[in-house]
Amino acid sequence: MNWSDVGIVLSSKKYGESSVIVSLMTLEHGRHSGLVRGGSGKRARGIYQAGNLVSVDWSARIEDQLGSFRCELLKPLAALYLDDVLRLAGLSSACAVVERALPERENNLDIYESLFNFLINLESEEWLENYVRWEISLLAALGFGLNLSSCASTGQSVDLIYVSPKSGQAVSAIAGKPYKDKLLELPSFLTQGLESSTLINYSAIYQGLYLTSYFLDRNAFIHNKNGAPSARDRLVDRVKQKHIIVKR
Repeated sequence: MNWSDVGIVLSSKKYGESSVIVSLMTLEHGRHSGLVRGGSGKRARGIYQAGNLVSVDWSARIEDQLGSFRCELLKPLAALYLDDVLRLAGLSSACAVVERALPERENNLDIYESLFNFLINLESEEWLENYVRWEISLLAALGFGLNLSSCASTGQSVDLIYVSPKSGQAVSAIAGKPYKDKLLELPSFLTQGLESSTLINYSAIYQGLYLTSYFLDRNAFIHNKNGAPSARDRLVDRVKQKHIIVKR
């Protein structure tokens, strides 16, 4: 059994003295793992950083085996952000979320393309807002889409500031006022677009991450004993710290 594809490195874990087990999100074969012999050596180590784009050949005696990868680096995305702690945290989080949320060997072109587009555009000034939007698109691709376009109670599309934790649908300020302590906050950039400002609204970003955390934990990570990946927790913590500093 063998195939060739392109993929995004999600993770690599040392196996034995010199090998690594690499997890990729591939274009045509979904999330897929394979053994790379010699992958922990100095020359190969840089290839298997989360976020890097690689070409890959997979081979195995039978389809159910782990199999072996042979990879060539196409685009070293991780290396572009080694000096940018927050962007590197976002890159690591996106890769870890895909690895934790997706079943292995199920093809999903939409998720591959959305992850690829997020990583390719990570240099954008709006990358944090794009990250929250990306997690919302991931939920939709997994069958747990949120409806943020109209109020669950009135059907109106204005003054939407809450989200129902039960239905995942937006709620307006008036309809949600009696229940505001039980509702999730909806940041305005998810309904009104981005404001023209050079300052990052970390409070709004944190609201967005808190919102997606709730639905990811309930729907995507619930079947994993470890819950949300630590890389995502680190991103949320970094944004939270900036949110607290701004509030001061």
